Amino acid sequence: MKGSEGLLATAAAAGVDICFANPGTTEIPLVEAFDQVPGMRAVLGLSEGVVTGAADGYGRMTGTPALTLLHLGPGFANGIANLHNARRARTPIINLIGEHASWHQAADAPLHSDIESLAKPVSGWVGRTSSTAAAASEFAEAYLAALRTRLPATLIAAADHMWSQGAMPVAVPAAPERPQVDEQRIAEIAKVLSAGRRPVLLLGGQAVESAEGIRTAARIAATVGAEVLAERGSARLERGPGIPPVRTLPYFPEAVTEAFEGFSDLILVGARTPVSFFGYRGQPSHPLPDGIKVHELADTDADALHALAALAEATGSAAEEPPHAKRPEVATPSGPLDANAIAAAIVLTQPEHAIIVNEGVSSSAAYPAIADAAPAHCELSQTGGAIGMGMPVATGAAIACPDRAVINLQADGSAAYTAQALWTQARESLNVITVICSNSRYRILDQELQRAGIDDPGAAAASMTSLGDPALDWQAVARGFGVPAQRATTGEELLAALRHAHAEPGPHLIEAVL
Repeated sequence: MKGSEGLLATAAAAGVDICFANPGTTEIPLVEAFDQVPGMRAVLGLSEGVVTGAADGYGRMTGTPALTLLHLGPGFANGIANLHNARRARTPIINLIGEHASWHQAADAPLHSDIESLAKPVSGWVGRTSSTAAAASEFAEAYLAALRTRLPATLIAAADHMWSQGAMPVAVPAAPERPQVDEQRIAEIAKVLSAGRRPVLLLGGQAVESAEGIRTAARIAATVGAEVLAERGSARLERGPGIPPVRTLPYFPEAVTEAFEGFSDLILVGARTPVSFFGYRGQPSHPLPDGIKVHELADTDADALHALAALAEATGSAAEEPPHAKRPEVATPSGPLDANAIAAAIVLTQPEHAIIVNEGVSSSAAYPAIADAAPAHCELSQTGGAIGMGMPVATGAAIACPDRAVINLQADGSAAYTAQALWTQARESLNVITVICSNSRYRILDQELQRAGIDDPGAAAASMTSLGDPALDWQAVARGFGVPAQRATTGEELLAALRHAHAEPGPHLIEAVL
């Protein structure tokens, strides 16, 4: 076999059956190998940010790594922002980056760069192929690293190692299990919970990706007199009529501090100590009230579900029924649109088991506030703050779960970063509905200006928050990429547009004008 064929055969045998790609000349041996090796689907993205974001969405929904195929250092650099988000989401991805032939690298060709320096900040593992014969086993090492660290792993593949003969596929060992929390830690946390104070459990990662994790945490909280919160920016959060509602932490640090007021102990379950998105003058990095004690039940690597089950046994809550909270009532939106009306329209029309990809930015909080009124669904959020993840993540999620509707609640400013994802959605006939919250502004920056005491910004500052001169024509953008589009200015129009989109297969875009 050629090195490319041995590598792809190893990947396919390990269960990696999807490759999101934007290849170039150095990757031609791999491009050719997709026709020679069965079992691997190739999906083209028009920009590398679409490729890496789609791999993130796919991994969030399946828990298994997708492959990306990227062109040398500059191509990889174009995809780094969404790999940053994937790292924060703890998504396993295998990045395969083409490199110049080994004997050509010293010549410092125009596309030559220090790929390792680019890859290390967004990867849990970085390696290079050393020969044609070793390439398959080096891929296996990358595969296991992605599953072990639950982070992107990056393998740099020299072109001559891929085009040369002499490769054989290798068997990939079983993925490692998550480490379990020891009994002493369980006992210590149970003691804190039984001390008669007012604790709060903060869930993240695996604990909110599973309905059972949320139910178990709710049982524990009901037994010991605690509350349950979810960290902001969860990679995946399950909701539904059989799942106790969980309030998500707010964005601004003052609101986070307020959310924890009155609690004595903070128990971290697959979550980190809350940290402010930015360093604001006069605000601490960790916006917690004075006096609250922080305890870690399970870190982000540990088996949080096993830890919660063991804690439920230790607190005598394992047999308790999870509490049933009243679901919010959602009014049918009418008249001019705002963020709350857009969220209401989505909740009232979304089908069972929809996947909500939320990159609404300044409008993002409106949906979670009423989402518990919707049928069973999961929400994929912005994890790392690098905007432009919504459309690509929705694309990957739709490929991972072709039998589920995907609804992308999308800010217009961040949509402009990766609008090319619409083309991939059209090409692959994906059931993705993109709802653009179209206010023609970087509204979050308006809010930040106000927080900085700038109520009346000058012309230069105002121009850097406005997208209105010229206004983005989202219907034209969508149709240019092959996606049908509608425009809605009222609640009535948005409801009608959503119902139409749900009734017709394939992708759709709705510009919801605020």
